[in-house]
Amino acid sequence: MHSTAVAAAVPLAQEATRLGVLIRAHRLRIGLTQRELADLSTISVRAIRDLEQGKARRPRPDTLRLMADALRLGPRARASLEAAVQRGRATGAGWEQPPAPPTALHPMVGREAELAGLERELSSGAERLVHLVGLAGVGKTRLALAVAERLHAAGTPVLWHAFPGAEADHLGCPDGEPAARVAAAVAELLAPTTVPATAPAAPAATGSPSAVDALAELLGDQPVLLVLDGAAAGGARCDRLTVLLRACPGLRLLVTSDQPWEVPGERIFLLAPLEVPAAGSADATAPAVRLFLDHVRRVRPEFAPAAADLERAAWISRRLDGHPGALAAAASWLVVCDLPALRHSLDDDPAALLDHLGGRPGADGFRGVLRHRLERLSPAARDLLEALCGRSGDEFELAGITALTGGGLAESGRLLRELLISGAVRAAHEGGSSRFRVLGLVRATCPAAVAQPRTAAATAA
Repeated sequence: MHSTAVAAAVPLAQEATRLGVLIRAHRLRIGLTQRELADLSTISVRAIRDLEQGKARRPRPDTLRLMADALRLGPRARASLEAAVQRGRATGAGWEQPPAPPTALHPMVGREAELAGLERELSSGAERLVHLVGLAGVGKTRLALAVAERLHAAGTPVLWHAFPGAEADHLGCPDGEPAARVAAAVAELLAPTTVPATAPAAPAATGSPSAVDALAELLGDQPVLLVLDGAAAGGARCDRLTVLLRACPGLRLLVTSDQPWEVPGERIFLLAPLEVPAAGSADATAPAVRLFLDHVRRVRPEFAPAAADLERAAWISRRLDGHPGALAAAASWLVVCDLPALRHSLDDDPAALLDHLGGRPGADGFRGVLRHRLERLSPAARDLLEALCGRSGDEFELAGITALTGGGLAESGRLLRELLISGAVRAAHEGGSSRFRVLGLVRATCPAAVAQPRTAAATAA
């Protein structure tokens, strides 16, 4: 009898989804109004109306359980509701054309290994939350664009959300409903709260659907890449992030910022500057040299480098650690000076020419950004960085840190990890060994930022 009543009711709602038709049929079968069902199930009238009208097709499991209990459904009827929910999830957004990422304005130089690794992890779903971390201007946005382009070319929809202040070396995406839903969901994910981040999420079914639920409704189960470019420090609400990833099994998140969120499931991808030629080498094929020469030609299209120019370009690339933003800022000075003069100025004070790189409101250009970054280090990490800047030699190993700090391997490793994440130190892994060095820009730019006030005892000593 129940099956007959449900089947007879299905044609009554031509615009609704099958899930909505089933809910309405079961409600009418036992003679309940939407208000009465809301009272029995503790689900809002609006949520029930949205489900019946097909405006919401992907209720949470708790919502479905409460509704099935209130409708007094048996196992077979419950299974039919769940099957209808699964069909709604599979449908997803149903875009005629997958949304595309922004269009990059300039080609990417180098980064082949990083690009291949990120594409493999995100396309396969091996990682669902990848966080690109690095210094300002190191190329996080450009690499994220390249990854998004690769996945979009393979048919994956790409939703791109840029935070205020994020570098925009690209043509923006058109506005529309997906962008609006993404912006609302991101604001909800990152909204400050007095509730502990580990607390269970409040059921959205007791009120109007949340922005995260609306985004989950849009995405469905299909593979989707969501890029959050220039995310703020502090991280997402763990509970809301978990709800979003669980509700959208095809969703992959690619985040760019200057420090990780440190949330469960986060894959931290440290982006170092570009490779530079070895000391004394003028290898023009090194990624850092290629990028610098590309920027030089944008300033001086007629530039045809001689052997001496290639040597200077290689020296500048090493002096600036292969940092893409620093190389671009240095090349921009060739409007008013020549290459020999630029090298001489960088030899004296590299940071003085970079203050128009990565400046933020209230900060004195690149040096201000870098100082702010290093000031966020723990006191122990700042002490270690000061000691590393004061020692002779550029490279060091983990054993050298234990000798400097007098601590154990675990403690030294944690401090080294903190310096790596800050971008002050870069790693080189060759021949089965790992070596590290402090960036020259850090040594030249922030000696005062890492210095700690000495205690009275230390001063007396």
